[in-house]
Parts: sequence; structure tokens; C-alpha cells
Amino acid sequence: METDESLLIFPCDFPIKAMGKAEDDFDALILEIVRKFSPDIQEGAIKSRISKEGRYVSVTVTIKAQSQEQLDNIYMELTEEKRVLMAL
Repeated sequence: METDESLLIFPCDFPIKAMGKAEDDFDALILEIVRKFSPDIQEGAIKSRISKEGRYVSVTVTIKAQSQEQLDNIYMELTEEKRVLMAL
């Protein structure tokens, strides 16, 4: 098992959240990015939530994280995507 300063023990279930404008394909975009680094996403691992006003959406994808490097790569690609306003 691998550990790092964040005290995560890999592999572990890890939720990745991205927020952006509510557009029909935003959840598919997030899933496509995350799947590049975690191709074995399980059914039911993605959840979407629309803001009260309906202008924004948050998408959470829970993956089986294998390393800090994997998580860093996912977050780097998410933050480089212009449609992603925030990634947590």
C-alpha cells in the first residue's frame, strides 16, 4: 500500500467533484476526463446536482483511487478544462 502526506491509504474510494454551468453534456465531459485516468468507474459512481437557480451543476464521480499521482493528473486535467469552474 502507498501512503503520502495527505494520510490517504491507496487504493481507496475517492469522490472527485467538478462544478460548471448547467449544460446537457457537462456530466459526460467530467466522466470522460476522469475515465482517462480511472477507466474502471463503477455503475452508480456519478452523481449530478443542479443549483437552486438551475444555472450551475456539480458532478461527483467516486473512483477507486490508486495513487496520489492519479488524483493529481485528474485534477490537473479538470482545472485545465475551460468549462470547469471549480474542482474539489
